Parts: sequence; structure tokens; C-alpha cells
Amino acid sequence: MNPQQGEVVRPPESAPLIEDALPVEDEPVLPTRPPRRGPRKPKQPPRLNLWVRGALTGIALGLMFVFFIAWQLNPYEEDGTPRRNGTHQQKPLGMAPCTFLAQTGVPCPACGMTTSFALLVRGDVVNSLEANWVGTLLAATGMLFLPWAAISVVRGRSLFVRSLEVVLIVFVSSLLGLMLIRWAIVLGYLYYTGAI
Repeated sequence: MNPQQGEVVRPPESAPLIEDALPVEDEPVLPTRPPRRGPRKPKQPPRLNLWVRGALTGIALGLMFVFFIAWQLNPYEEDGTPRRNGTHQQKPLGMAPCTFLAQTGVPCPACGMTTSFALLVRGDVVNSLEANWVGTLLAATGMLFLPWAAISVVRGRSLFVRSLEVVLIVFVSSLLGLMLIRWAIVLGYLYYTGAI
């Protein structure tokens, strides 16, 4: 339809007016929240997938095997004095002597770890710490890991831990850092006493 000359054309009533599209200055729009219902519940760790539960079970079984082997080793000399290193050369492990120690005459950062495990599973904490205190911490962490893993697998959620990845990164980084710190202390002591 063409409007005739002089006729006023009005928009249909369903068409929006320009004034309706502009924001109104005196009415602020506030975001709305759903109302709270009771006290906030603490967030639980996420559920563990089946493969994570299987991995925790596998790691726990591996640690039990490590502790079984440590129990099979004899961390004492024939006269009853505790060893400081070299326990890994016994059967059932039968490994070669530490190459770093044999070549340089200086213990490596891991020297004494097997001995410290073997001493700790027998309850000889003081001599375990003297053999390699980082190995003692590692073995004690492994002993605490076993019940934690069992509870986490049964619950389907990790106990006290929200992110297994973060814990793993912190644990490995801390272990390596402590091994290097202990090694620096041992080297400093050997240098101070004139052994190297």
C-alpha cells in the first residue's frame, strides 16, 4: 500500500518503538542470584575414575612388594652393626655396586636408600635416618600411602586430596630437592673431614 499524499503513516502496533530499545537511566539492572538454601557444604574431591582406582591399587601393590623385598634384605653386618649402604647388592636384588661411588669414591644422592628402607621396615628408625634420611622419608610416605590408597579406592574419592596431579608434582619435586640437599650436606661433611 502506498500512502496517499498528506496521509500520516503510523507503524503497526506490534512494531517496537525506538524509545523501548534505549536503556532507562534511572532503573539500574542488578544481577540476580538464586537464593541460598542452608549452609554451604564443603566441596568434595571429584570422583575417581575406574582407571585411577586401578592405578592407585597397582601402586599400592607395588609398594607392598618393595616393602616385602626390603624385609628380605639384611641391613646389618655380621657383627650386628647397621650398614650405611650396599644392601642392594644382596639377594634377592643382587644389583651391582654403585657405579658413582666406585668411580669417584663419593656416594651418589641415592646411596643408602635401600639400606634405609630395610632398616625402617624393621623399626630401626635412627639407623635408617643415618643411612639416608630421604630414603626414610620416602619409605614412611609409602607406608602412609598404603592405607590412604585403600580408603580412597573404596570411597571412590581421594581422601584429603582435591588434585592428585598437584600432589604428585609436589611430591616428586620435593623428593628430588631433598635428595640434592642431603647430597650437598654429605659432600660438605666429606670435604670438611678431608675424605675428599
